[in-house]
Amino acid sequence: MELLVLGGTVFLSRAVAEEAARRGHGVTAACRGASGRLPDGVRHVAWDRAVDPVPEALTGAGFDAVVDVARHPSWVRTAVAALPDAHWVFVSTINVYADDATPSGGPGTLPLREPLLDDVDLREDPDAYGPMKVGCEQLVAAGAASHTVVRPGLIIGPGDPSGRFTYWPVRLAEAGGDEVLAPGDPDDLMQVIDARDLAGWIVDLAEQRRVGAFDGTGPAVPLRQILEEAAAGVGAAPRWTWVGQEFLAEQEVVPWMGPRSVPLFLPRPEYDGMPAHDLTPSFEAGLTVRPVAETARDTLAWLREHPDAPVTGLTRDEELEVLAAWNSRPQPGGPGGQHP
Repeated sequence: MELLVLGGTVFLSRAVAEEAARRGHGVTAACRGASGRLPDGVRHVAWDRAVDPVPEALTGAGFDAVVDVARHPSWVRTAVAALPDAHWVFVSTINVYADDATPSGGPGTLPLREPLLDDVDLREDPDAYGPMKVGCEQLVAAGAASHTVVRPGLIIGPGDPSGRFTYWPVRLAEAGGDEVLAPGDPDDLMQVIDARDLAGWIVDLAEQRRVGAFDGTGPAVPLRQILEEAAAGVGAAPRWTWVGQEFLAEQEVVPWMGPRSVPLFLPRPEYDGMPAHDLTPSFEAGLTVRPVAETARDTLAWLREHPDAPVTGLTRDEELEVLAAWNSRPQPGGPGGQHP
């Protein structure tokens, strides 16, 4: 198979290029080449999609499949028009769904957001991300000979540029057996997927020219299980203190990512559905996932090799401050907050 990866130097698109080359496919990565080194065995075609026309080196290459992770409708429109005969695997997002509250949803059962077919600067309107991805999906569906849409949830693993999961391997490795703040309810469901597993499945879908829309994430399991597996992966056995979401809000702790956040924490019930999708169709289409412990172990090793990689979340002093406030609050009927 001759595969074109639009990207190829960062996180998921790099993992796709690397996996396809490992399998012996001819792989071309079209990108600026400014964000990192391409995997071995991958051909580079320089293309800044924001300003340049489609390079001639791509239009006559006869690619069997294209993998695109773009969020700009103009980029997707131009690329699909230039390469309509290939099978497209478009990497979208679960943010295309208009309903974040209903568990066990997925393609065909959850409504989509209204599409945006024009580029929007996310610094000015972060809420445009999902609608732009819906617009990109529609452009691929209208222009490609055949296509697959993959809608990932939270992607984790070595190479993660977002810092949305990296907090946990670092924090847990430092903790050892000490007290660690855990957010919300331990039974809240959460889904994550290792970028390497998602990349392998994307290559499978391209090889098979499988048609359809699928969610790309791991099984929905209690947050307690994910954190305990992550701890085991880095050799830690902390004492968990589960702090309720109302108290976290009072302490100005924010969900998901960024300064003074606790990653993997989402407000409930308004986000009960986002990390609890039904993955049955995806598993039937060949998706497999590795244990979170393995991902946490490998992520920690990568972080130690790349100490400047992003890690967002509470600082240690902030965590101690919140824990002290939680543990010293009035306890009607006995102690609270501690879960075995």
